[in-house]
Amino acid sequence: MKLADIRREYARAVLNESDTDPDPLQQLRRWLTAAEHAEVAELNAMTLATADASGQPSARIVLLKGLDATGLQFFTDYRSRKASELAANPRAAVVIHWPELERQVRAVGAVERLDPAESWAYFRTRPAGSQVGAWASQQSAPIASRDVLDREVARVQGEFAGHEIPLPPHWGGYRLVPQEMEFWQGRPSRLHDRIHYSRNGQTEWHRVRLAP
Repeated sequence: MKLADIRREYARAVLNESDTDPDPLQQLRRWLTAAEHAEVAELNAMTLATADASGQPSARIVLLKGLDATGLQFFTDYRSRKASELAANPRAAVVIHWPELERQVRAVGAVERLDPAESWAYFRTRPAGSQVGAWASQQSAPIASRDVLDREVARVQGEFAGHEIPLPPHWGGYRLVPQEMEFWQGRPSRLHDRIHYSRNGQTEWHRVRLAP
């Protein structure tokens, strides 16, 4: 396989400024709905990039689990690497990619923890196994073997058997409050459409087209 020879032409759609919502969070909601209608697999999967206090970056896939007028929500263990990096440097970037639609969305901004009540409202909707896992696994910490994790899962299951599983104090949500967002639509010959939003002050958004 020659990676340099892998090519794909994009020709599914176009993106004009007039097609986009003045509010990029509403535009993101539009595209999420389109991805749902197109039956895109894992349509809410997004790459989350963070950096530590020295500027060393890291990235991983997380799931977008909430979207409101303020920003994008995701959930994790507050003891994880991403959480420690966000504590030291509370800014992040995300990318959502839908290859089936030849689209991607970028967002960059400050990140804040959700109120515990918001985290609890989401946590209680998770499958029981995922709730147990949030208690049993100290995300990003080294473990001796898979057996260690399996035993801890069994212990937690026994501890909460017959009871509602509470929200772990070390687990909850974040909200990325975007300062800029970009919507990308693939076009032929790599002449893609890119509509970029940036905040003018705290509330107003400014839209421009970027060269591909």
